[in-house]
Amino acid sequence: MAPERLVRVAVSGAASPLGERVVRRLAETGAEVALLDLDELTVAGNLAAIADVDVIVDLGSIDYDSRAAQRESTTWFTAATLAAADAAHADHVVFVSSAMVYGASSNNAVPLTEEAVLRPDVEFVFARQLASAEELVEQWRLARADRSTTVLRPAIAVASDGSSRLATAYVSGLGRRLAEDDPPSQFLHLDDLAAAIATAVEQRLDGVFNVAPDGWVQGERVRALSGERPRLPLPERAAELVSRLRWRFQRGPIPPGLRSYTLESWVVANGLLRSSGWAPTVTNEQAYVESTESKWWTMISPKRRQELALGAGVAAAVAAIAVAVLFGRRSYRRRRSSRGA
Repeated sequence: MAPERLVRVAVSGAASPLGERVVRRLAETGAEVALLDLDELTVAGNLAAIADVDVIVDLGSIDYDSRAAQRESTTWFTAATLAAADAAHADHVVFVSSAMVYGASSNNAVPLTEEAVLRPDVEFVFARQLASAEELVEQWRLARADRSTTVLRPAIAVASDGSSRLATAYVSGLGRRLAEDDPPSQFLHLDDLAAAIATAVEQRLDGVFNVAPDGWVQGERVRALSGERPRLPLPERAAELVSRLRWRFQRGPIPPGLRSYTLESWVVANGLLRSSGWAPTVTNEQAYVESTESKWWTMISPKRRQELALGAGVAAAVAAIAVAVLFGRRSYRRRRSSRGA
């Protein structure tokens, strides 16, 4: 029996926390995998070094940090990745986009399926670039009949050791409204996203697939988990201006355009990917708690909180009495001094 042919996979962003997980997942499939770091090769224009690659994996939406640092657009990187696929004669591309391409809107279906129209926030450049990058990937697929592509649209992906700056910004922007319900949210663990990418490579999935845990977390539950207190609301325009200035001067977590995603729903269904054999292993709440540093009081039981509140009340009363006695004594001494004079 002839030995199984070597499967060669080139991964863009292989050194990232997600990339490292993808490498491990692919190794666990039992196939021999040769990994090439596309970032260095494509940026240097050295496509000749890429040869006989079967599958290209572009971790587009998760590589936000390094791409922002290099001031290159996601569409530029995607075009370079597709050029590398041409040079290597690859016939399958896996592109990791984001569920943010659906946009956040009050009239969004809950949950959104892969058939939903893409409406990324016009002010959120990264989401718009991802939508454009998806179009480039589709054009590449249609150019030859023997090509296939997998476009993955994950919810916000987090982990204790790998949350991106974008994911951290999104999480930090939740729970800021007063007397209003927050939208439902989804938090995908990087382990489950890596498993989805490995499934796409192994099965050569062709099409668009949402990646998310089962269900979602209601806004009030996210606020309870985070321990955030409601803040005094600002008028919409003023709040957006403050967010822009804070982000520009690195004193706030929300980049322009991302704020709308913390105000309206954009949760997605995972049924299509589930039907391919993938299944999430970490819940929304588990992923959120693991990736955030919850306030100490959120870890206290209700009974203990009640005890602490009672203790604080008693302490406050004792302090008030002590202050009253102190001022009473000082007043009495002043009166005696004035009489003696």
